[in-house]
Amino acid sequence: MERFGSVIRLRPEHRDEYLRLHERVWPQVEQTLLGANIRNYTIFLHGDLLFGYYEYVGTDHAADQARIAADPVTQQWWQLTDPCQESIADPGSGQWWAPMREVWHLDD
Repeated sequence: MERFGSVIRLRPEHRDEYLRLHERVWPQVEQTLLGANIRNYTIFLHGDLLFGYYEYVGTDHAADQARIAADPVTQQWWQLTDPCQESIADPGSGQWWAPMREVWHLDD
């Protein structure tokens, strides 16, 4: 299992819309994530920053990420959520959410 964390800015003028959308994430979006070996996906909010965390239990993260990106329902979901966000990823990185480097972890 691999852990992934990422961060993005929430546009203040879209805060209520973003939170409303995430009160009821579409079941197909959730199923696509599960089918792509994503587990324990959580998004936290602090001020205007969103922090996302998930655990990956598959063997080909890039292929599973491509599968998520190719899903038509997920693409529709992103059409609603992306305008609520402002990327802070390095320009030219190809990332929307800025990846974070794990610096410490406590196991059981």
